[in-house]
Amino acid sequence: MMPSSIFNDVIGPVMRGPSSSHCAASLRIGRMCLDLMGGAITEVLIEYDPNGSLATTHKSQGSDMGLFGGFLGWEADDPRLENYQAEISATGIYPAIEIKDIGADHPNTYQINLKNGAEAHQLIALSIGGGMIEVISIDGAKVNMTGGYYEQLIFTSQPAAVVALLESSTDYDDLQVCEGDRSFVNVKSQSPLSESILDELRSLDSVQEIRCLKPVLPVKSRKDLSVPFTTCEEMLDYNKGKNLDLWELAVAYEAARGNISSEAVYEQMRGIVRIMSDSIQSGLKGTEYKDRILGYQSGNFRTQMEAGKLVAGDSLNRIIMFVTAMMEVKSSMGVIVAAPTAGSCGALPGAILGICSALGLDEEAAVKAMLAAGMIGVFISERATFAAEVGGCQAECGSGSGMAAAGIVGLMGGSLHQALSAASMALQNSLGMICDPVANRVEAPCLGRNVMAASNALSTANMALADYDHLVPLDQVIEAMDEVGHAMAHELRCTGLGGLSISKASREIEAKLAEMSGEEPLTSAAQKFKFC
Repeated sequence: MMPSSIFNDVIGPVMRGPSSSHCAASLRIGRMCLDLMGGAITEVLIEYDPNGSLATTHKSQGSDMGLFGGFLGWEADDPRLENYQAEISATGIYPAIEIKDIGADHPNTYQINLKNGAEAHQLIALSIGGGMIEVISIDGAKVNMTGGYYEQLIFTSQPAAVVALLESSTDYDDLQVCEGDRSFVNVKSQSPLSESILDELRSLDSVQEIRCLKPVLPVKSRKDLSVPFTTCEEMLDYNKGKNLDLWELAVAYEAARGNISSEAVYEQMRGIVRIMSDSIQSGLKGTEYKDRILGYQSGNFRTQMEAGKLVAGDSLNRIIMFVTAMMEVKSSMGVIVAAPTAGSCGALPGAILGICSALGLDEEAAVKAMLAAGMIGVFISERATFAAEVGGCQAECGSGSGMAAAGIVGLMGGSLHQALSAASMALQNSLGMICDPVANRVEAPCLGRNVMAASNALSTANMALADYDHLVPLDQVIEAMDEVGHAMAHELRCTGLGGLSISKASREIEAKLAEMSGEEPLTSAAQKFKFC
């Protein structure tokens, strides 16, 4: 696996929809399916395992929306995603969805069977958190594709001849012969194969077809990629004698990861901060969306805050208001940044930009704080997960809280040690947090948990600035978080089968929403293994 990237794995993608694990990841998978089929899909059968998360959440949390958008070649922030069903029906593609035992080991497993008039393929892929994906099988052959390369598949009855031609005539990052229902040679490269090479390949009688799956990640992969560190301990060793701040270490890391300049890293994060700020301001102006369970609440919070009717504390109240506004934009299909996920998209920007607003800090301060937060996210991504389906809400809101805590310390001019201490304490406070969305919507208790995550970040940042002892090093807390996530019951990891998800109120809301749309509640359909 490639080392994590701040802009691939931690802060991003820019997207629409309730869940990055569902919407953005599935859209990326759909884009790769489209490329696998040479741009032409007429029939699709999507299979979800009943023991995974997708069986009960694929529609309400946006997996279907993302997949269909990907089949149509859209980006994750395309405004047409809101009307994805009508859009895909207009193309004549009518995807079928079946809940069946496919023997999936991962809760976010997509088994997709694709056809057109000329060919058929099967692709199996995983959503691994925060919009990140891994394609693990094509036509029965094991592969490892994460969306950072051009993946050229040369289907052939004589792989050795193809390998010999490629080895003598082109540069590539990796080349593998894949044996499955059909044999193909998989060539990973940073740019597509040249037309002259493609012509040579097509001239071989044994070559049946060639497909190029284009990269879907903003930061590309490359062979022999190295980064200066992947753990907090390694970072501290790297920093000996340099005395860099956390945000500067983040810039050094991402410049090495992406093979780009420090200035490019900084400006890319500036763009992210501006999108977050615009989203919050859009949310405060008011949002509407038919298929959601919480309405516009951030405006009333601002009214009460400005009227002096809330408990005093401008920084905390601005954080609550900003978190709420961001979550309302997400649930109304507006543009957000998954940070580190869509389900936790309010905590980090709400905390950082809320503090900046309260204290009158400028954009430069916000960019540096967000970079510092991104570095903490890399450590989490490398040793644990951002996927609630794997680690519960501690993986999403807990991670966002730890990231925000370090960023707030940076805003206040704290030391590197204090930033890491704040992140450690914030994560310690979040261990064991389950994921149990009400009515299968990523709104409640998600809003409250984002607010709690941001409030926790503020509290632990202040504790660290006052030199509280965090006791357990950050790396060890991340290891514990990963262990706790794996120990959680399946029902408490974003399946809609435990916690608040199965409360009477949740079931009533779900039934009401289903009645309004003329559909059966997803949890009921999945429990009966019904063909959808």
